[in-house]
Amino acid sequence: MKSEPGCYGLQTLKDEPEQITCWDGVRNYQARNLLRDRIRVGDGVLFYHSNIRWPAVVGLAEVVRDSYPDHTALDPNADHFDPKSSVDNPVWYMVDIQYRATLPRPLTRVDLAGHPVLSGMGVLKKGNRLSVQPVSAAEWRAILELSGLPDPLTGGRRP
Repeated sequence: MKSEPGCYGLQTLKDEPEQITCWDGVRNYQARNLLRDRIRVGDGVLFYHSNIRWPAVVGLAEVVRDSYPDHTALDPNADHFDPKSSVDNPVWYMVDIQYRATLPRPLTRVDLAGHPVLSGMGVLKKGNRLSVQPVSAAEWRAILELSGLPDPLTGGRRP
């Protein structure tokens, strides 16, 4: 999952009560489908800071609530309001994530592109602007290996 740190950064998640937030405001159908259909409680999250000088994976989180309708789509005063969405026919979905760890050092696009397992990640593909992207189990393990962190997840499915 990627976000601009000026909008919502890893430190913001870490500072939340119980270090949990809803991942709302996703307004791309491909990313929505991942949130709605594939992402489940227990899945790992690579937290990626985008739209900065050195975009990078900066931390780890875990999905702690399966998908549910994104309430911001129903609120006309919200930034992500969508008049096509309704309580009876929600268009957009979100999940809740919980902070797990900050990487000892950010893993930049250069770091990712230079690693044989990580060089094919979707986040590196030109023109890919999805805020939610799949990560394979091998990519998850490679990030942990590069960062020197133990796997912070216990139980549940892996990415």
